Amino acid sequence: MTTKSMISRRTAIATLGAVAAFGSGTVLAQGTATRPVTVRLGYQKSSTLIAVLKVQGTLEKQLAPLNATLSWHEFTSGLPLLEALNLDNLDISADVADTVPVFAQAAGADLTFLAQEAPSPAAQAIVVREDSPIRTVADLKGKKIGFAKAAGVHYLLIAALDKAGLSFKDIEPAYLTPADGRAAFEKGAIDAWVVWDPFLSAAQRQSKVRVLADGAGIASYQRYYLARSKFAKARPDVLHVVYAELEKTGKWVKQNSKEAAALLSPVWGLDAATLEQANSRRSYAVRPVVAEGLAEQQRIADAFFSEKLLPKKINALDVALFKPGA
Repeated sequence: MTTKSMISRRTAIATLGAVAAFGSGTVLAQGTATRPVTVRLGYQKSSTLIAVLKVQGTLEKQLAPLNATLSWHEFTSGLPLLEALNLDNLDISADVADTVPVFAQAAGADLTFLAQEAPSPAAQAIVVREDSPIRTVADLKGKKIGFAKAAGVHYLLIAALDKAGLSFKDIEPAYLTPADGRAAFEKGAIDAWVVWDPFLSAAQRQSKVRVLADGAGIASYQRYYLARSKFAKARPDVLHVVYAELEKTGKWVKQNSKEAAALLSPVWGLDAATLEQANSRRSYAVRPVVAEGLAEQQRIADAFFSEKLLPKKINALDVALFKPGA
């Protein structure tokens, strides 16, 4: 065999290998195909798609050919999750509300936006007890309101107050995790509670509550999946697999709502009917993050800065964007 034909044969084999990798939804970074890695993945109770993948063991199976294993880390809400990502204690973050990356950017985090879930405005709301004298958002002036700091509900509250002619300074904030918020709400320690699904659905089905406002026309509530930029550059093959499985799982959950609710019920400790209601209000439509789609991120950042809740003004476009299929 001639040297020329040997080179051609090697080139053909390499090309076939690259095509096979791309066809499986995985694009391998140079020199990383066989390097073992433990992918540290953070999530929270509202991380539905990641929870489904965790229960089914799907990601472990899909990542095994890349010599990648998973370690799972649960958080109470989005802010501590992204803080862990910023401190290099995680590699990938499951979905967090649109507000959370804004705070992470202000803290100097070097993040890559992996994916976005299309808007789900009804999946978060401001609620009061059914017998509360509070009838409108304007009635919240001077009231104590519980919510998780930097969560999507934080922006929902700011936007709703602004629409009612009030500012954040007109209320008394109580920064509470969802579990603590529920307890405080039921004891009457706070006048109103701003919360997201599945906690919102649980409160609606298990307690006597009244919705003052949800995100419709105020806050679209898009959720983002992120990765440390250093990890994204080193292992894009892993991100391609995660993206593909999220997209596939989002479609499955919407098409099989009862089955998905039954799957997650014992994991989350919530009845299937509550989870089915919560899932009906989430889009679960996973899509790439594009610069044009970050306009609301800038509005969120500007609103928080205006209320002096961010230490500095940020540019929402000053982030890295992962391109699936690239």
